[in-house]
Amino acid sequence: MAETLPPSPGAAALVAIPPQLHVLPAGAPLLRIWFTTSPHPAGFARFRTFGPTASRFDHHLPGPGALPAESDRGILYAVEEHPLAFTTALAEVFQHQRLIDLRHESPAVSVFRTTRALTLLDLTGHWTTRAGASAALASGPRDIARGWSRDFHAAYPAIDGLRYRSSMSGGSGIALALYERAEDAMPDTALTTQPLAHPEMRRSLAEAAERLGYALVP
Repeated sequence: MAETLPPSPGAAALVAIPPQLHVLPAGAPLLRIWFTTSPHPAGFARFRTFGPTASRFDHHLPGPGALPAESDRGILYAVEEHPLAFTTALAEVFQHQRLIDLRHESPAVSVFRTTRALTLLDLTGHWTTRAGASAALASGPRDIARGWSRDFHAAYPAIDGLRYRSSMSGGSGIALALYERAEDAMPDTALTTQPLAHPEMRRSLAEAAERLGYALVP
């Protein structure tokens, strides 16, 4: 039976539940796919302050008319480095159409190391059930997940973001949704940055697309 995702009980109720924390050490490598010609300010370590969009854990407060707007809240999605991190990132970023488009908004992949330890709310285990949610936080309705994220942000001011299992990689990949609180942990330069359209990326892209069953548009 598929797990359901109830709405958040609210920040006040969550305050009474001790958070399950995971500390990502300083210097931990993260991988991120981002869009170099996005209509929003872009950068490998740039937090998106426009929202909430359709992304799962956007914690922005809606603007006038309940529409997305610029705010003082920012979000950055990345994945923890591991052998299939690139595949996990592709699965997450291109999941809507299951099509990896190498031209639209000129996607690139970057690997970078955090400059300080990150304190993350760990959604990978049983704590989600204790909090009144379930593992469906990573796979259930996104509007409900965004409500949980807003309340996590309010209830636990010490967390830098969320750590969760990527539902698009069968749970094997670990993804992060970092709040603006983590901005000071971002480095000035990445270890590597490569456009996805670069010839050197072709083999890795083809292998990942085949593994995921995604189409690839060169």
